[in-house]
Amino acid sequence: MTELSTTLERWLRGAITRRAGLAALAAAVLASIAAPVPTFAEDKTTVKVGIMSGEDEDVWRVVVAEGAKRGLTIETVLFNDYTQPNEALERGEIDANAFQHRPYLDNQIEAHGYHIVPVGYTGVWPIGLYSKKYAKAADLPDGAVVGVPNDPSNEGRALRVLQDEGLIRLEDGAGILATVTDIAENAKNLEIKELDAGIVGRSVEDLDAAVVNTDWALKSGLSPENRIAQEKIADNPYRNFIAVKTEAKDEPWVRTLVESYQNDTVKAEFDRVYKGTGVSAY
Repeated sequence: MTELSTTLERWLRGAITRRAGLAALAAAVLASIAAPVPTFAEDKTTVKVGIMSGEDEDVWRVVVAEGAKRGLTIETVLFNDYTQPNEALERGEIDANAFQHRPYLDNQIEAHGYHIVPVGYTGVWPIGLYSKKYAKAADLPDGAVVGVPNDPSNEGRALRVLQDEGLIRLEDGAGILATVTDIAENAKNLEIKELDAGIVGRSVEDLDAAVVNTDWALKSGLSPENRIAQEKIADNPYRNFIAVKTEAKDEPWVRTLVESYQNDTVKAEFDRVYKGTGVSAY
């Protein structure tokens, strides 16, 4: 073999080797692109959950313990009014919240464009009519002053309690977001005072009666003995739930969080804390 042919053969062998190496490198790059890469969300083992301060803190201490059994660290973030938890969730300051029912969330989405969805029910707290002056709703006198929560979803809910007791009649077609402007009949000429949900319960002493959310009733020192009427529990649309950002709803940690709440251990603590004023809703 001549020197020229030997050199040519060596060059060809090197070219083939380089070509094979480049092909292997390209295949490795394509494989790395095609292979699913675990995201932070999929590997999430610590989540922040916004809840309302008060009795629910005791329930969520048990939820935190149940989460730890399942490999999920749950940190509760306390709020004192209903407007903050959804804002914090939308901004990504927390991963989930647990404080609201569907009519309230729907109203918040319409008002603020939130991207939030429910992922698991917690409990329902039947809203009640409370009074320290009268033993039953029928005893309320002409011109009685009755407080109701002023946020859209809870005001409509409160007015339906008054309607169920025959104290008022709402316009036909008035939805769950009814307001005092939807009152068609008010036979006793009740004076309806619209107050912040956190204030209405503490104002019972100054009113003839007030429709108060159960959690605020407990915070205000009201007892079942002060409750002179209550909304129906059957087919109640006001079940509370755990909520997350829309894009997170199918992530594994969400399922674990819901399971950490929806179990017999948490239900027993729920029943102990709320003493029958709230009912597990899952």
